[in-house]
Amino acid sequence: MGVVAVIAKRLDTLVGPGVMLLYPLFASMRAIESPSPLDDQQWLTYWIIYSLITLFELSCYKVLTWVPFWAYMKLLFCMWLVLPMFNGAAYIYENYIRKYVKMGTGGYNFKSNYTEDQRKVLQMMSLDARKSVTQYIDQYGWEAVERAIRAAERETKKR
Repeated sequence: MGVVAVIAKRLDTLVGPGVMLLYPLFASMRAIESPSPLDDQQWLTYWIIYSLITLFELSCYKVLTWVPFWAYMKLLFCMWLVLPMFNGAAYIYENYIRKYVKMGTGGYNFKSNYTEDQRKVLQMMSLDARKSVTQYIDQYGWEAVERAIRAAERETKKR
């Protein structure tokens, strides 16, 4: 068997620890040091989901050995959870877990005076963009954001 075939066959063992452990560990340490709670949500949710996957894997190991490509499916799922372009862990939290684990009165990370549409707009942003926009809103108000959006729309129509 060639080198490429061996690498392809063992890709999950070569890439898996970096994607599933090293990068999330580094990002979690950065999240602890950042002032925003938004990235904390992403990484705490990731570690909870990763722990559940690991418990499932340990409990059902004999069955999973018969599932073809289990290791690759797990690797792809963890990549979706981890990669910043997808923010899968935050997505799972917002859409599936959050409705069962509402704590406090507002139950939402953003100020309670945001409308549902405003919350949806903020939720669609990446964590870094969301942090910047919420800081901008705290400083200038939501009306300034709406003015900036209208100005950007006018600029795109001119082109």
